[in-house]
Amino acid sequence: MSDETSAPAARRHPHHWRRDLVEVAALFAAVAAADGVANTVAHGPEGPALLVGSAVALLATAGLHMWWARHRGHAPPPPPPPPLAGHGLQHDTAVSASPRAAGPAALWRMRTTVRDEPGSLAALCLALADRGVDILSLQTHPLAEGTVDELLLRAPGSLAPADLTRAAADGGGRDTWLERADAHDLVDAPTRVLGLATRTALDAAELPLALRRLLGRCTIRSLPARSPRSGAGTPPVPEEGAWEGTVLRLRDPSGGSIVVERPHLPFTPTEFARARALVELDARLGPRVPAGPHVLTLPEGEAITVRRAAPGDLAAAREMHDRCSPATLAQRYHGPVGDADRYLRHLLSPRFGRTLTARTASGRLVALGHLLWDGDETEVALLVEDAWQRRGVGGRLLARLVEMASEAGCGSVYAVTTASNTGMVAAMRALGLPLDFQVEEGTLVLTARLAGPPAMDPAPPRGLRPPDRRVNPVT
Repeated sequence: MSDETSAPAARRHPHHWRRDLVEVAALFAAVAAADGVANTVAHGPEGPALLVGSAVALLATAGLHMWWARHRGHAPPPPPPPPLAGHGLQHDTAVSASPRAAGPAALWRMRTTVRDEPGSLAALCLALADRGVDILSLQTHPLAEGTVDELLLRAPGSLAPADLTRAAADGGGRDTWLERADAHDLVDAPTRVLGLATRTALDAAELPLALRRLLGRCTIRSLPARSPRSGAGTPPVPEEGAWEGTVLRLRDPSGGSIVVERPHLPFTPTEFARARALVELDARLGPRVPAGPHVLTLPEGEAITVRRAAPGDLAAAREMHDRCSPATLAQRYHGPVGDADRYLRHLLSPRFGRTLTARTASGRLVALGHLLWDGDETEVALLVEDAWQRRGVGGRLLARLVEMASEAGCGSVYAVTTASNTGMVAAMRALGLPLDFQVEEGTLVLTARLAGPPAMDPAPPRGLRPPDRRVNPVT
């Protein structure tokens, strides 16, 4: 018990008369003893000398005590007492005094399930603190049984992922999931959600990207109400959406559905509610395309205007289709085009990516550039009218598409073409980016790695098949 708590408690008890009587008796006894000693010394033969010697001894003792106290004041403080088991304050002191592991710190995102009872979170925090791990942020996702805790950790660089998982298990965690984090994860959850909502409000094409950033490493697919190739429709999704463990199904305000898959980590009710809120915001705002055309000058001196495409550009795009040769259309769509209206309506929708139009000074549409969200990856595609090929239009569109992909946080883009399409190969090489060439059954796939920080975990999760690039993504 501390002094601050014991002193008031003592003042609350009244003094008893017997204590006062004992103190008075002790005072009289001390006076009588002092008088007896004084009479004995004063009447003795060596009385004055004995008094002087006593005074000198008392002065010497006082001087020695002052010197010793001053000497002890410069001594280092004693070591702290050993930690007591189960005492939170002593535990924290011991952890902070322990040396950290050498090497730079690493950021980790951890998600683990703990029991929904008092003290479960404290046990998890203590187990991580024993390894010298700092908890930078914490989010809780209540479940029917237990609670999912999502933590952003700063751990010693020498600490292996298995050690973090073992620490979570020692603290009572189960079903622990762990991946590397970066500086972008230091932003708190409310600020991140507000930023994603702002981006979605400004541009309808941002919704799939916002869901991807909100839910982490996952695959997002936009399924049209009717397939451009077969005309078959997708299964209807309830208005409030559907949550099926590792799969979220949301109704797309522009038609069709949005499917979010994360096989390596089940979704929580909190994440489902956040995703529904973003989709509802998009539905309330309606169709929208940000303004801001870019005027580009071709090498031959002619200026073209590049702007974001909108559903209203469907008629002009259809006219450009009619002016293109069958060979040009076959190189773009890797086969015959059965229903151009459905293809173009799909490609011009902001839900499946971003489309740029290139127009001449007279307003004639002469080229289309597409940036298509393909699961975890991003495809770029170009269609340039025959009369405007080999004049730099495709290269300018491609450079702008790659810039938009980098702004969206994509780590790479790929293009599917044929080896005979030398124009597309030259445009990809002109980007000045590292390229990977891959041939799959006569189809050439060129992948450009964008500059910037790599993704948190570029490897696909176990059991998740990468998209088949040989198949036209619009089907």
